[in-house]
Amino acid sequence: MTDQELIAKIARSAGQKGGYKQLVRELSLGGGRERRLLLEQLARLTSRGALVKLDREHWGIPRTAAGTRDNLAAGRLDLHRDGYGFVRPNARQAVGSDDIFIPPNEINGAMQGDQVLVEVEPPKADGRRMGRIVRIMERRNATVVGTFRYARSERAQGNTVLPFDERMTQPILIPPGAEVPPDTESATPHRVLGAEAARSAGYDDPQGTSLEGLIVDVEITSWPTPTRPPIGRVIEVLGDPDDFGVDVEMMIRKHQLPRAFPDNVLAEARAVAHLDLAEVQCRRDFRDLPIVTIDGETARDFDDAVLLTECGDGYELQVHIADVAEYVREGTDLDLEARLRGTSVYFPDRAIPMLPQELSTDICSLRPGEDRLVLSCIMQLDAAGRIESYEIVEGVIRSAARMTYTEVHAILEGDLEVRARYVELVPNFERMRKLAGLMNHRREERGSIDFDLPEPVIEFDAQGQMRGVTRAERTWANRLIEEFMLAANECVATWLEDLGVPSIYRIHEKPEARRVVQFEELAASFGYSLGLGALPVKRIQTRGDRRDAQRSGRNVKTHEVAEDIAVTPRMYQKLAKRIEGKPEERILSYLMLRSLKQARYSEINEGHFALAAPTYTHFTSPIRRYPDLIVHRITKALLSAGVRGDGEVAHGRHASPWTHPNEGLGGIVIHRSKSPNQPYAYQGEPPIPEAELAQIAEETSLTERRAAEAERELVEWKKVKFMEDRVGEEFAALVLNPAKFGLFVELTDLFVEGLVPIDSLRDDRYTWRENTHEIIGERTGRRFRAGDRVQVVLDRILAQERRLQFSLVEEGIPLTGKPAGNAPRKPKKRKESTKSAPKSKKHSHRKGRRR
Repeated sequence: MTDQELIAKIARSAGQKGGYKQLVRELSLGGGRERRLLLEQLARLTSRGALVKLDREHWGIPRTAAGTRDNLAAGRLDLHRDGYGFVRPNARQAVGSDDIFIPPNEINGAMQGDQVLVEVEPPKADGRRMGRIVRIMERRNATVVGTFRYARSERAQGNTVLPFDERMTQPILIPPGAEVPPDTESATPHRVLGAEAARSAGYDDPQGTSLEGLIVDVEITSWPTPTRPPIGRVIEVLGDPDDFGVDVEMMIRKHQLPRAFPDNVLAEARAVAHLDLAEVQCRRDFRDLPIVTIDGETARDFDDAVLLTECGDGYELQVHIADVAEYVREGTDLDLEARLRGTSVYFPDRAIPMLPQELSTDICSLRPGEDRLVLSCIMQLDAAGRIESYEIVEGVIRSAARMTYTEVHAILEGDLEVRARYVELVPNFERMRKLAGLMNHRREERGSIDFDLPEPVIEFDAQGQMRGVTRAERTWANRLIEEFMLAANECVATWLEDLGVPSIYRIHEKPEARRVVQFEELAASFGYSLGLGALPVKRIQTRGDRRDAQRSGRNVKTHEVAEDIAVTPRMYQKLAKRIEGKPEERILSYLMLRSLKQARYSEINEGHFALAAPTYTHFTSPIRRYPDLIVHRITKALLSAGVRGDGEVAHGRHASPWTHPNEGLGGIVIHRSKSPNQPYAYQGEPPIPEAELAQIAEETSLTERRAAEAERELVEWKKVKFMEDRVGEEFAALVLNPAKFGLFVELTDLFVEGLVPIDSLRDDRYTWRENTHEIIGERTGRRFRAGDRVQVVLDRILAQERRLQFSLVEEGIPLTGKPAGNAPRKPKKRKESTKSAPKSKKHSHRKGRRR
């Protein structure tokens, strides 16, 4: 049954609502799998607001869908530790896509991450919207991880658990008797605990070791109301927060990450994890070619391999991607589990894969010397690095070597020992470096933005203990793989779009006018500009201002709101080039990135702003990203239907989707040219309906953000733990962002961030100036702004909030306080006391940057 048929069936029921048992009976559903699919379908419809979950087993048509109210929005609630929250509306809603502010008194018992229904008030003068939660449609926190605290008095109703997520401000009440975890194996069969968590099993004895201060996982048995806190019971004790590995277990449970594969999924993976020799005979054979994989040192899943050869005056670039769709078929248990996970999650010392190891590190991994099925994109490029044509085929390869970024970098840098070891492959890597440089230049010509922002890498010693935080190196060994994967993604996206077949695209929308204006104001304080010219504004008057003016007899106040701004990626690119190598490069690149929207998946192609690409998708990582698997599935269905996988590319100077009139025709953009032998309109039924693709795109965008948040939060937690024994030390730092409550700074050598509270600046009374984004002293006029270099001392560790608190080094005045209108005082030189982090092996599972 399709989504539309199910919605229509519930709409025809009494009261426009239907129960689970009623639907099972009316649809004549059989075993557990059919019923599980129904529950998953109901959950999908609920998450996008098409249905409302009324109670445990009943769903109904929301009032918006029934047409009775037009000021309701369904979305996900994100709370702030101060009690208020924001709801991000689900896609395709009439009320708009901007976040809706929810005051603390309008939360109405909702918790972090819940899917809620919001009654939206008319927009304010500045365009911001406010609302109140009228219904909780789906709870997202069946379990909550936190710190156990015993009751402090006999009058208390029970013990409490303080949620690890600081956005959950209410402690969870644990009634007497509910603090004893049940038997782990019978209570949580879906989890596979690490040894560090299993050691905590002894804490289930109420007469034994105290639970005080330990990390526990709590099942919510009674949801909160405006007058009552949530109530729960302890189901698992993870251990002391300082125990090895407990931090990862905490993140897994906090973000509700599926970790262990169910038995039926593992059984299916073992059953399909073999090479079909008959299938090999039907494919194009690349096994005799010197194709190689290039990955990080600790990578175990190799999903892409490359080969570059000279072809006449140009090049032939082969990009071979593991054919995961051959093994993970639509609707199977493997497919449902992969869709649930959406993506692999990479922590500094371990990974949670999207697919079982039988696939991810075995039959689908392009291991050297072993035959593997692939989907290949073969591109013909001219001598200047422009793609002239491409072909997409099903193939089989045998990787000649498993190369690492370190080895390839050493070869390109002329390391004689490494070059001698791979003497036969050296010419190929040198060609790759040359072509990657040409392709990068072609992308720059069309306006593609390349923020070379450093990423943190956690270093560990031989015992697995953290030793330091460093910046990840991004050499040409990494960049050449990035360039080749970008080219393959664009070719596949172009082919699918030209055929008119519904697919999933990776889109990056134009930035919001409000954020562009904010960045332009910040850039102006450094003497830079995007070159926008006069900003278009709209003057509005609010109903409240008109009412106040009538009472007071004054003129009605007008507000200026920025309208749509003709900003282009080339503007960002030019500014990035201007600041390259300058002291302010780090901070302005950071601010530019903040002004842009997040890339996401969509069934509607809206182009990729940062890449200046009119068409883009994700095709190159099906082992670790579900959208790539979907694109593979569509591609294979089209090839099986007899659609030719080749295409030609004509290059000319054409306007991109974001070209500003003042820029003329902009840079070079791929333009498709139709070949008389190639059909450019697919006539059959689409392999996957567009409505289903829309739901997959929304789901995988959410799982991607969930994974990114878990990865980032664990790195921040490890940074805080690493700094615990360095309280009182002095560091050189960079002011990243002044705010009303202080200065956010980043330590120059350790890549660690923290806050200097505004009330710790004691030589004057400092205030935050929102219009200039500065903190200014009222008496001395000293200013602090983004990009200032300061000396700071680590004052304290706020472990629960995972924050570091610093204070400025003072000698009567802050070292970098600049008197307004006067020359800055020269600070006294201090002996640098920052300890450099010891060097060790860097752990990185990640294949590339998210685009």
